[in-house]
Amino acid sequence: MSDVPPEVAALAAEREDARRAKDFATADALRDRINELGYRVVDGPQGAVVERLDAAAPSVPVAAAVRAADVESVLEEPATADATLTWVLEGWADDVRRALEAFRAHAGDRALQFVVADVTGGDERFDRDVEHLRLEPGTGWAAARNAALRRSRGRIVVVLDGSVEPLGDIVTPLTAALDDDGVGIVGPFGISTDDLREFHEAEGPDVDAIEGYCMALRRDLLAEIGPFDEKFRWYRTADIELSFRAKDGGYRCVVVDVPVRKHEHRMWHATSPEERDRLSKRNFYRFLDRFRGRTDLLVANTPTQG
Repeated sequence: MSDVPPEVAALAAEREDARRAKDFATADALRDRINELGYRVVDGPQGAVVERLDAAAPSVPVAAAVRAADVESVLEEPATADATLTWVLEGWADDVRRALEAFRAHAGDRALQFVVADVTGGDERFDRDVEHLRLEPGTGWAAARNAALRRSRGRIVVVLDGSVEPLGDIVTPLTAALDDDGVGIVGPFGISTDDLREFHEAEGPDVDAIEGYCMALRRDLLAEIGPFDEKFRWYRTADIELSFRAKDGGYRCVVVDVPVRKHEHRMWHATSPEERDRLSKRNFYRFLDRFRGRTDLLVANTPTQG
């Protein structure tokens, strides 16, 4: 970084300190300040590199954005990993990096695949063990999720939000729960309802839906129940709709206690209350259009729940 101005170098060093301290909000703010000064930080396997924006990495061009529908599927090929961990990047890349670092630290001898579906249109870069799908800006949440799912080579697939940080091995308990063929979707955050209108947090183990902050399912179940409904361009209720499709197929949704910390959900706080309300209502009505009246699927009405 000998040709980098001292001010930029100092900001980059401060950002590295913030990342090591897991203060990712500060790290994001410092990255933005570096960009404003005409430089960018590229995180790589050997650490961070600072580059001028007008001459950044000419030998390693940023891949052109592709349509989500054009992302090739590998789901019909044999699984070659124990688990695939997937994210949709709508911003706040350091949140995803925080999770990636934790998964690597707790991987043990498990073979993990990482897939990031990036809809920002930016020039973020990830380490070489991450399959980074650069999708067209404006791609909807569910379409981006499905693009990542199509690249999954793990026996189980884990849908994750950048707000979730694993504090230990979460793959082993999620996999163990999915060894039960009667279980369809698992995760640490469960919700249930008595009337298909109001959902509330539920400890389980059986619940009506698993929240999409961290939800896992067997890779082969995707062929049976289908991926996320791509009409869900925002994330809210898409997880409930997928959970109910699993339940409609005869599978249980089960809460699994795993060591995770849930940080601030960035997209929720970055969206105005009025827009959150509008998008949430639209998505919920979409769910009701399909499952209105299906109280037979509810845990409260399942005989085995006593």
